[in-house]
Amino acid sequence: MGCLLSTPDATGGARRRPKNIGEIVVFVPGLRIPRPLDFAQPLGDGISKSLVERLSALRTRIEVMAGQEAPMTTKPRRTATQHGGSTLTDLQQALEDYLPVLLGLVENGNRLKHNLRFCWINQEEDAEETTMSDSWYEVLSVLHLMAVLLFSQANLLLIPNKSTGGYQNTSLEDCKRASIDVFLKAAGYLDFAVQKVLPQLPLELRNDLPLDLTEGVLKSLCLQALGQGVEIQLGMAIDSIKATLAVKRRLACEMVKYWHQAHEYIKDLPLANGWGEKHKLFVQWKHIEAKAAAYYLHGLILEEGNTSADIAAAALQAAEEYIKESKKACEAFHTTLPSSRNPPLWGVGKYLAEKIPKDIPSKTISWDSQKHELIMQVAPALPDFALSLKPDEYQLPSMDPSWNQPI
Repeated sequence: MGCLLSTPDATGGARRRPKNIGEIVVFVPGLRIPRPLDFAQPLGDGISKSLVERLSALRTRIEVMAGQEAPMTTKPRRTATQHGGSTLTDLQQALEDYLPVLLGLVENGNRLKHNLRFCWINQEEDAEETTMSDSWYEVLSVLHLMAVLLFSQANLLLIPNKSTGGYQNTSLEDCKRASIDVFLKAAGYLDFAVQKVLPQLPLELRNDLPLDLTEGVLKSLCLQALGQGVEIQLGMAIDSIKATLAVKRRLACEMVKYWHQAHEYIKDLPLANGWGEKHKLFVQWKHIEAKAAAYYLHGLILEEGNTSADIAAAALQAAEEYIKESKKACEAFHTTLPSSRNPPLWGVGKYLAEKIPKDIPSKTISWDSQKHELIMQVAPALPDFALSLKPDEYQLPSMDPSWNQPI
């Protein structure tokens, strides 16, 4: 049924701990990196020598590239690799090349499924690395890494005035649109991992998965992708003269729901080692920022309608409180190691920073600074809208045909 081995963290271990990860628009978890693996001896005569060599070569390529890419996942690359394009793209392709061959170990009840001890370096778990003798653990780890690489790609797309491999001549508006597709694709990998891959693992192994791969973290990352996709949509609506206030409010309220759900899935998990704490702080920050946007836009609509001025003022006052909290949460996120920084404000963040301090003080009741809880109590409920963004539908590729060839 597979076995588990978790190695405690220790000084001098292989886990990367960068001190600074640069500008962040999208939280990118630290890359889980596969440890070297000898395919030949455990598989023995069960498969052909050429297939063993192919599995080994494909995985070794990932080991090397992931190790090189780990410190750079949030930083722009200005040079192409020997294969053309960015190293992110090359690593993504390496994973896609490996997956069909790997699937031969899990399809049709392959008797070799438990023969190999797959080991990966963790990032949000106390144990430095986790080894499991179940090929579905390897599939899960590959899908997680594919999703994290897309988060990294989205981050590079959304940092203003930075060139990224394959997007050097693309406008920021085009990059915003492209990032939404990237987020939905990442969400598709994560949703498939939760719905289809986790159930393949025995319950005892699921309970022993590193935190990086637990259901709560995977679901939270999936919701983060959807929440950030809606944030980009809202930013584009704000910049559009055609988008109505009602459309903007709907997007902001959807954003609140995505981030609320993302927070619920990880708030009680013991995420650790810098990456884990930073992960929680990012979700908290974006949840608060989303509330500021939703209450501000809701307050503006209430002002235009037949609602009493006090109710509209209460919504705007709540927005002002949330933007203050958001600034503190943003600072807490960026100062937590590995440290990071905001790029110049744009999109929803810039809109709120400019509008709320200027518009709200003249429209709201003068509350004592200590009345934060009372302000939140009198704030009207936000409208409840159905969530519009869904993960892309993903299916595993077909098993590589080399598995059907005679040994």
